[in-house]
Amino acid sequence: MPKPTFTCPDLNPFCLLDQLGLVVTGQQIRRDGSILECRLTQDDPWCRDCGGEGTPRGTVVRKLAHLPLGWRPTTLWVRVRRYRCADCARAWRQDTSQAAAPRSKLSRHAVLWALKSVVIDRMSIARVAAALASSWHTVNDAVLATGRDLLIEDPHRFDGVAVIGVDEHCWRHTGRGSHYVTVVIDLTPVRAGTGPARLLDKVPGRSKAVFTTWIDAQNEDFRNGIEVVAMDGFTGFKTATAEELPDAVAVMDPFHVVALPGDALDQTRQRVQPETTGHRGRTGDPL
Repeated sequence: MPKPTFTCPDLNPFCLLDQLGLVVTGQQIRRDGSILECRLTQDDPWCRDCGGEGTPRGTVVRKLAHLPLGWRPTTLWVRVRRYRCADCARAWRQDTSQAAAPRSKLSRHAVLWALKSVVIDRMSIARVAAALASSWHTVNDAVLATGRDLLIEDPHRFDGVAVIGVDEHCWRHTGRGSHYVTVVIDLTPVRAGTGPARLLDKVPGRSKAVFTTWIDAQNEDFRNGIEVVAMDGFTGFKTATAEELPDAVAVMDPFHVVALPGDALDQTRQRVQPETTGHRGRTGDPL
């Protein structure tokens, strides 16, 4: 073939192991998953203290959950070589930070796959954990930490925001009191017709002070670029917008525009029906 489109089969690039600094040395296929035995491609024989060359002292196995192949849970058994310095007697192991974060049970590709599955594919943590054959808490902690690094701490995620929406959300109803957060979303793509809204931030609490503090924490370019703030009928959000974003227009979002007269209509009906029928509203009663 003058222009071949195929290469020799190689499990390392197929499983994205070459990007982790690993090479496959064996495989084991089971009904409940697959195991790939790997070794590190880079040796690490030099002592961190004296710089002397260490002597190999055996290997240890570090088990990492990898991204599933064909929805089959895949585990990497990475054989990490141990060294001991003959001069200062220091012992160390090969560096595996390229393959996984320190003390992590998931490979770096597995963490990114889990984050994309939750954010883009709307999969639950339980489903992702089952696909990785890992515990719920392991996957949840990894997704939160990676999402915070890649998404929340991204300095460019506020660029181009001109329309924002703010509302409170109760994330837990208990007998000991409800817990609220103030949710801020970017409505610029909705107004421009280029895509759906996206979440900007969630702040504990619901008050004028909470929203004011969040606005003050943003840079001047962001505050100057806000043109419209959509909200419900809560006066705290409106007052904070008027004080902190004087050039922005405060509007009520369509949901609350419809909800307010709907609630008023229900209250009117509930008051009129007992007067006209002598009892609470039932099916078939005139409105």
